[in-house]
Amino acid sequence: MTGYGRGERTAGAARVVVELKAVNRRQSEIILRVPRELEAIESRIREEILKVVSRGRVEAVLTFAREQALGVSRINRSLAASYYTELSRLAMDLGLTGGVSLEVLLRCPGVLEVSAVETDADELWSLAGGALAGALQSLDTMRRKEGDALAADIHQRIVEIQDASQVIRNQLPEAGRRLREQLLARIAAAGLTSVAADDERVIREVVFYADRSDISEELARLQSHLVQYEACRTASEPVGRKLDFLAQEMNREINTIGSKANDAAIAAEVIRLKTELERFREQVQNIE
Repeated sequence: MTGYGRGERTAGAARVVVELKAVNRRQSEIILRVPRELEAIESRIREEILKVVSRGRVEAVLTFAREQALGVSRINRSLAASYYTELSRLAMDLGLTGGVSLEVLLRCPGVLEVSAVETDADELWSLAGGALAGALQSLDTMRRKEGDALAADIHQRIVEIQDASQVIRNQLPEAGRRLREQLLARIAAAGLTSVAADDERVIREVVFYADRSDISEELARLQSHLVQYEACRTASEPVGRKLDFLAQEMNREINTIGSKANDAAIAAEVIRLKTELERFREQVQNIE
């Protein structure tokens, strides 16, 4: 599911900002963009995101700022002296007056040697982890709102599938009668007027075709998948992959029903089943 989350944490002169963007994807993919200062805790950041997001593509952008992040180690006196000598000589050659000031020397590369302030990994995690927790919470809130809307739409698709499958069940006795009438009509069309409706051969053929067209097992398995959907609907853990699997299995049963049922009324309901299942499958791709 899609969503956006932002979190910020400040401690002293240091500040970390975390921005999360999530989009739909069948598998999980975490893209981290972290500054050099936070590379040491990159794996922990990834682990925390995966605790909340099990499916989808998440891009996490972290920024780190610290006031006075650099400290003076020492002044390179020998290098400063060399600069002074060369610059004084250059000034003399060019006929310049005023001499070489200390400010100019300090701006020369390497004279003022500085080192980065080292930051403890635990201190970094305390700062970044807090910002990440806030971002994940706001991301999860947005995704849950979208999830509620998706759940309502998916459930409506299941209601339609349940209704169509019940219509097919109700059609089964009539389908058998229509099959018998079709067979008798073909016999009459062939000019075999001596064959009665209760002829053993007619009954045998009707039974044979009815057996080949029997879809009761497929309907039972389809109903079983619908029951499993209900279990997923009330589950607290991620069910996106399970729903995806159920969609594949329901598609298998519906295709078999369509190929076996030699009846126009049932065929119309099979089309409705396929239409609703396709909508179901599209929405399931967005469910975690």
